[in-house]
Amino acid sequence: MQPSGVWALKPLADMSQAEFRDWQALLEDRTGVVINEQRRAFLQTNLTARMRELGVADYATYYRQVTDGPRGAVEWSTLLDHLTVQETRFFRHRPSFDVLESYLRGRLATDEQPQPWALWSVGCSSGEEPYSMAICATEVLNDTESSRQFGVTGTDISLNALNKAREATYGARRLEQMDADLCERYFAAQADGRRKVVSDLAGRICFARLNVLELGKAPMTGMDVIFCQNLLIYFRRWRRREILNRLAERLAPGGLLVVGVGEVVGWQHPDLEPVADDRVLAFTRKG
Repeated sequence: MQPSGVWALKPLADMSQAEFRDWQALLEDRTGVVINEQRRAFLQTNLTARMRELGVADYATYYRQVTDGPRGAVEWSTLLDHLTVQETRFFRHRPSFDVLESYLRGRLATDEQPQPWALWSVGCSSGEEPYSMAICATEVLNDTESSRQFGVTGTDISLNALNKAREATYGARRLEQMDADLCERYFAAQADGRRKVVSDLAGRICFARLNVLELGKAPMTGMDVIFCQNLLIYFRRWRRREILNRLAERLAPGGLLVVGVGEVVGWQHPDLEPVADDRVLAFTRKG
């Protein structure tokens, strides 16, 4: 193997059209994610980064390595961490959390049985969304002096992202869209300048690995709230509808589904009603 400095300077050969098609097919088959021609440079850059770490010189060799039995499965998991990194922030789409807050307040006013709420962040990345959901729920309950309990589940395909979510420590940029008072209440300052989610809040959230192509096997049912944002854009239109249909089945009667604005067009479900808010794409389950 050549020294890393040499690899860093040596450009890899350009990806052939046949190699590109092979990688496209592998990714879509295993994850549902579609890498179109516009994202070819993204794919090539991230493959190259991992290949240089391993000292692999060409895409065909690395493809064989990734698809080679149990050892390939381990490498595939590592590669996914390179290919699924998302830039996200707390309260990334503020109107979605306004809808969540309004919904939870309505539930407090109408629920006859004070069962704990179950919330789910699908494609949670490094945890910013599920922690934001938990902060929102906590604020509603504190404001109304309610004794209602809740739990949040965050799922993602990337083990690396889930490890970061469990670590629950974030730099200032991830927190820049948060109100300062919320930041003070729910994050503890660290010596390195970052902030860590306080244990009382972190204890309400669990993280688990889940490929959205395998939603049929997911144990989550009767969910009161499901957030699925900034995820569907990577899938074909028919697959987006299939995923949403699966999620709709996991909602409890009266439950709330929040989808990224513009991520799906014309989707309807017989058991769901659209939320009347032009700023969001959200639905509630009938009953």
